[in-house]
Amino acid sequence: MLTKAKDILTHFWGHSGFRGSQEPIVEALLEGNDVLALLPTGGGKSVCYQVPTLLQEGLCIVVSPLIALMQDQVDELKRKGIKAVALMGGLNAEEVTQILDNCLYGNYKFLYVSPERLGNPVILERIKSFKVNLIAIDEAHCISQWGNDFRPSYLECSILRTLHPETPLIALTATATPKVTADIIKNLELQTTKVFKDSFARTNIALRIKRTEDKRYHLKTLLAKPSTSSIIYVRSRRLAQQLQGYLSAQGITSSFFHGGLKRHEKTSRLKDWMKNKVPVMVATNAFGMGVDKADVGMVIHYQIPDSLESYFQEVGRAGRNGAPAEAHLLFQPEDIDKAKSQFLESMPDVAFLNQVYRKLSSFFQVAFGELPEGEFGLSFETFCNQYDFPFGKTYQALKIFDQYDIINLSEMRRPVSYIQVLATKETLFSYAERYPALGKTLQTLLRTYGGLMDYETKINIGLLTKKIHLPEGVLLEQLHTMHKDAIVDFKPGNSDLAIRFLVPREDETTVGSFSKKLETLRETKTTNLKHMLQFVQQNTKCRNSVLLHYFGEAADTPCGICDVCRSRIQTPTEELTQNILERLEGKNMTSRALVIALGNENQQKVLDILAELLEDERISLNYKNEYCIED
Repeated sequence: MLTKAKDILTHFWGHSGFRGSQEPIVEALLEGNDVLALLPTGGGKSVCYQVPTLLQEGLCIVVSPLIALMQDQVDELKRKGIKAVALMGGLNAEEVTQILDNCLYGNYKFLYVSPERLGNPVILERIKSFKVNLIAIDEAHCISQWGNDFRPSYLECSILRTLHPETPLIALTATATPKVTADIIKNLELQTTKVFKDSFARTNIALRIKRTEDKRYHLKTLLAKPSTSSIIYVRSRRLAQQLQGYLSAQGITSSFFHGGLKRHEKTSRLKDWMKNKVPVMVATNAFGMGVDKADVGMVIHYQIPDSLESYFQEVGRAGRNGAPAEAHLLFQPEDIDKAKSQFLESMPDVAFLNQVYRKLSSFFQVAFGELPEGEFGLSFETFCNQYDFPFGKTYQALKIFDQYDIINLSEMRRPVSYIQVLATKETLFSYAERYPALGKTLQTLLRTYGGLMDYETKINIGLLTKKIHLPEGVLLEQLHTMHKDAIVDFKPGNSDLAIRFLVPREDETTVGSFSKKLETLRETKTTNLKHMLQFVQQNTKCRNSVLLHYFGEAADTPCGICDVCRSRIQTPTEELTQNILERLEGKNMTSRALVIALGNENQQKVLDILAELLEDERISLNYKNEYCIED
């Protein structure tokens, strides 16, 4: 059977052999065992369940919390000629039924589902009728209350074991501490469990943390090296744009990426970065998840992450090809307090959560006791400005509602647009005769949506493009033209978030259902940030060893390449002093120029030596703030 597994690996993935624990994991699943796979970011987790699925009759149910990641996985499988489909939010009942019918009758091999879908009895009944050869729980740390991204809906995953008790189950994660690992096994009710853990050590990635008063200068210095594919992580959309603008002004080819971009913008920018047309991407933290790019040479954190789990996952996007890579974190002293403020003080309390929930319901005119159907587009900026809510704290509130299954929150894959016909029937007829192309669009609109001449109606741009057989850009241009001609009132979508209400509106009772659990959430966030800040501020222990110990792995041998290890083998003071004096004999230089010439790892020593040489009057500073040899 393993020979056939390798044949499948070669045929679909082009690999000559398995990596790390992939082969014993595949073997354990084919033998009918449950498996917990702890593999580092870039360790090839998806292959572990995709290969055994293709070897057997039936399909694999894959649970994933991330819509974008599910879609990427489905698209990748389809490109390989493998039948796969995703069941996620935003689908109507007819679309859900069609997907489930395809799984039953269409020889599909993979059904990706969001955990929230497992609370739907209709879907569960259909899944029960499927021939399921494997159940895969991706990002399994989400099932633990001590995990970095705990999602209560993940507790529903165990019902799949009830529906298919004889089917093996694999739980996969790249960020599980021993405490989280025990929680995963317990909550998923894993049986005859085989645990596989590849070393989290990425010996080719040099972890470097730099305390500096001028982060932009050091960022520019890092990117001044020969062009290499890089990711710069920031924590806000605004900073992503600002930093990209700064880099462009410095002559560094770069782009930015965040959730507020339109889908075609995301696709275009990702494509340019993947092909190295744009070597540097400034992005918010979700960027890179599920993206298979092996040649990323540098990951830079411009702001402190909220946990070692997040840091490790993002760092792991570098050096997947095994080539030497670097992971830098730049921070100023005040960033420590900013991190505490951003991640802890901005956590909303019960009173604020109640306030946001009431206003969210009012914003969409949801009556008390009502559970509205469908998905609502939300312009986050408009919502916050209308009710004078702070952006960061409000977004945290929405994320908590999402975590505790009050709402389903996601980025809009397509904004919601509205239209109303303003012209009379006679005017419409005349307009259509004069402009046949626009007339065809009008006719399709009127046939698709009833009541357009009476009230403002939500329209689906994607559906219309298919019906009229026009590119989206052309259709939007037509609608804007008809708006200018006063034929219709067209309001293009400007939503950046999608909201789906999951429970009836009950105001305080709704939030009260999970208010006690917020203390556990705060405790977890506080502990995670504490470990992250300790990691940033300590400079005596090998970075790699500290990180591995955190994830329960013994690592007493220093890596030799992190900033702490390198500081122990810096150039001796006497030799460095002589190098400085020799360089200043040739020309006057600033401290920055000297640091670049002598190595960033020697920065503090260079500055200390310059101070001593100034004090001894062996060198001086000129009007350009350059150091020069005293005459």
